[in-house]
Amino acid sequence: MNVTIAEKIRRVPKRPGVYLLKDARGKILYVGKARMLASRLRSHFHPGRDEERRHALMMARVADFETIVTDSEVEALILEANFVKEHRPRYNVNLKDDKSYPYIRVTAETFPRVFVTRKIVRDGSRYYGPYTDVQTLRRIMAAIRRIFTIRTCKLQITDESIRDRRHSVCLMYHIGRCGGPCEGHVAKQEYGRAVERVVRFIEGKNTDLVNDLTERMTQLAAKERFEEAAVVRDQIRYVEHFQRRQKVVDARATDRDILAVASEGRDACGVVFTVRDGKMINRQHFYLAGTEEKTSREIMNAFLEQYYLRTDFVPPEIFLSEPPTDEAGIACWLGRRRGRPVTLHIPKRGDKARLMDMCRKNTRLLLDELCQQRSARAPRISAAVEALQRDLGLPNPPIRIEAFDNSNTQGGDPVAAMVVFENGKPRKSEYRKYKVKTVRGIDDYASMAEIVERRIGRLVREGGRMPDLILVDGGKGQLSAATGVLGKFALEDLPVVGLAKHLEEIYRPGIADPQTLPRSSPGLRLLQQVRDEAHRFAVSYHRSLRSKRTVRSKLDDIPGIGEKRRKALLRAFGSLEGVRNASPDALARVDGMNRKAAGTVFSYLNQK
Repeated sequence: MNVTIAEKIRRVPKRPGVYLLKDARGKILYVGKARMLASRLRSHFHPGRDEERRHALMMARVADFETIVTDSEVEALILEANFVKEHRPRYNVNLKDDKSYPYIRVTAETFPRVFVTRKIVRDGSRYYGPYTDVQTLRRIMAAIRRIFTIRTCKLQITDESIRDRRHSVCLMYHIGRCGGPCEGHVAKQEYGRAVERVVRFIEGKNTDLVNDLTERMTQLAAKERFEEAAVVRDQIRYVEHFQRRQKVVDARATDRDILAVASEGRDACGVVFTVRDGKMINRQHFYLAGTEEKTSREIMNAFLEQYYLRTDFVPPEIFLSEPPTDEAGIACWLGRRRGRPVTLHIPKRGDKARLMDMCRKNTRLLLDELCQQRSARAPRISAAVEALQRDLGLPNPPIRIEAFDNSNTQGGDPVAAMVVFENGKPRKSEYRKYKVKTVRGIDDYASMAEIVERRIGRLVREGGRMPDLILVDGGKGQLSAATGVLGKFALEDLPVVGLAKHLEEIYRPGIADPQTLPRSSPGLRLLQQVRDEAHRFAVSYHRSLRSKRTVRSKLDDIPGIGEKRRKALLRAFGSLEGVRNASPDALARVDGMNRKAAGTVFSYLNQK
């Protein structure tokens, strides 16, 4: 931890709030909340011995932090959820691709429209969703179009436009699907009541909706407006028909949400069952990112924050598969959003527990489906990679191998190279060349340490993918240099081996004697191929630099031949040898040259 950060931590107030951990470029890596900011930040920068690897990787990238003090923990929770939604930090739990989920939008116009959108505009419109099941969304929208006479056009309808007769009714009015507000055929108040009925239908408040429509039908019939009463009667029938397709899960006509989460490795899934008026009207599922090394309670806490930040309706009762880490804070926040208390409950027995178990099973099935889809898309692991994992006893198959080698001539032009193999095949677009900057003379170990540190340091800073195995060309010395660098970044668990050329012995950290594999082993042949490719790439880079230096120094020494003439000669003849073999006449024909300069070059390069 640098002096600047240590000084800032001493000035952090002991109050609730939100903190942002940032990298050197100011990008937010993590957003957290705390009851006491000073204590929480100290725990980040002074972790204990049992620090998780993901946390260590994050803290290696942290270069600065920012704090925002709030009046209460609940305000900190709200602010944290908004920051996570807005910035989607790499090390927070996030809903995957949540911006692409569709919503039903009810506009804030004089005569509101109801339509599907994937873009939220804060203009007073109401949004319902998100809907992860497009079929459910289509069924709801089709029912709205059939039951309610709400306009579908994009006209800007105002009192002035109606008075000036700027618009005419369309086909939807003539077939009874629109009340014709554009020509004033329906009053603003009556249209507004129709929109509120649509909202109740979307929210699943169908019992209230049917009661309201029944009362209106009775009033119309009493006034002998029988045609209008018949229209309302048909609306009631459609709503009741739609209700019959929904599963009754509670005879008490209650409103509640049922949430469950499941995780496996770096994948996690959250499912929401929506119960309105005792009927299950929707099932939504979300995949979550950033859940590595998170407990199920931490995942549930993040899922609750992110889900209810995106939906307008909060029911009075929420069933959960497990309690969130900040249960009291979440309940208080949701109560504020609802305007009345909200109960978080983990069912243990009876019908409620069976409903919760159904939600859990759905979550696990969806997560298993995601894992199967990923496995089907993933390329099959090559036999050589599997053999290498078996031979070295690695916890995971070394699909991505990064190998390093150095090259120099008696300490001159020291360079290094890194090659990448994925699933046993070279990935040349990711090869890298390095000029050794900090080492003078011949010091293979220091050169190896510098190059590995530059590579790993960049991956840590930029959040790049770490290799499954690091291979260094050499024995104990080169291996020790590489493991020392990994220790600086708290990456001691990252597998690294050294392969010595003479006897093809494999050196591993913490093991005194080298390991020897059979010459016929596919795993050994893969290591040899990777090592030899790194050596070839490093040597070719070194030769290229040395050749350029040799050419440059020979032509630099010729009097009267400046940079432009040197470049023109090398362009014309390709190399120093080509210039040497050219005749004076050929040299004189090059752009920028004359007979005198050509004679000087010919004499200098061909003198004995």
